[in-house]
Amino acid sequence: MKVIASSLRKGNVVEMNDKLYVVLTAQNFHPGKGTPVTQVDMRCISDGVKTSERWRTTEQVERAHVDERKYNFLYADGEGYHFMEPETYDQIAVTEDVIGDAKVFLKDGLEVFLKTFNGICIAIELPMRVTVEVMETEPVVKGQTASSSYKPAICDEGIRVMVPPHIGVGTRIVINTEDNTYQERAKD
Repeated sequence: MKVIASSLRKGNVVEMNDKLYVVLTAQNFHPGKGTPVTQVDMRCISDGVKTSERWRTTEQVERAHVDERKYNFLYADGEGYHFMEPETYDQIAVTEDVIGDAKVFLKDGLEVFLKTFNGICIAIELPMRVTVEVMETEPVVKGQTASSSYKPAICDEGIRVMVPPHIGVGTRIVINTEDNTYQERAKD
């Protein structure tokens, strides 16, 4: 299926030169002069080689048809990361190179989308936002303005994020999984 290059997102699978590539990052650049372009970093599924491509944002790119289903994370062991499909209870093991940086977000029962091609998992798509707990941060300082000053914090599983000054240890926060940025204090 052909799509325009600017619609590509992390986790999408594209077909180029009879090979499948999973998108690692996709950024749209709009220079003051000239045509806007989409810079895409990809990993070849068959051999794992990373490559970079640059297309005009309106160019057509062949998006591969892969099976995309919702799975729940179960556990990790020596074989890989295990997920279960909630309707059929089918389980699938995913290798660590497919999971990549997403492993820090995986907790029991987390709903993710796994993309499979011929029964083999080729990509994982995390939810846009996850709730984590702050484990370590600087103490709250009275009189500090909350306008633009942020402080570093380490959350469970070792996730590093910049948080507003009023966030203390033990606070549950919502972060964006794409760039590990603070979104809001958790409502629960």
